[in-house]
Amino acid sequence: MRQSWDEYFMSIAHLVKTRSTCLRRHVGAVAVSPEHRILGTGYNGPLPGVPHCDEVGCLRQQLGIPSGQRMEMCRAQHAEANVCNFAARYGLPLNGAIMYVTDRPCSSCLKAMVTSGIRKVIFDGDYPDELSVQLAEESGLELVRFSDIIQKKED
Repeated sequence: MRQSWDEYFMSIAHLVKTRSTCLRRHVGAVAVSPEHRILGTGYNGPLPGVPHCDEVGCLRQQLGIPSGQRMEMCRAQHAEANVCNFAARYGLPLNGAIMYVTDRPCSSCLKAMVTSGIRKVIFDGDYPDELSVQLAEESGLELVRFSDIIQKKED
């Protein structure tokens, strides 16, 4: 059976996350135009030219910082921010796009996506940052759990 667009792009996001060198969590993201064209991909990892965590260790683990807290204390940039930043770097507009992400976005990434014009985020797993849910609601960014889409398809 042929995959739906949502299944197709989420499977790509899961493939993209395999590039992550984070020692705690692998996340992938794919930005897609309303016409179902991939605009960009990203995974969580260090800034360009900076050593990877699997080479130098995890600063967050060393400092005992729990997931979802003090995100500024990390060598890496999140997958969604990577998509937004590289799109800006190369002049690719994200206005009206859908972002497929393997985990629910944190509040910092959600801010970047709202500012970039992303209209909808479809996410697969959870992330412990409830502020992101509140910011999505306040900004009008639609957050959709992937399992809810699959459930509707099966009903």
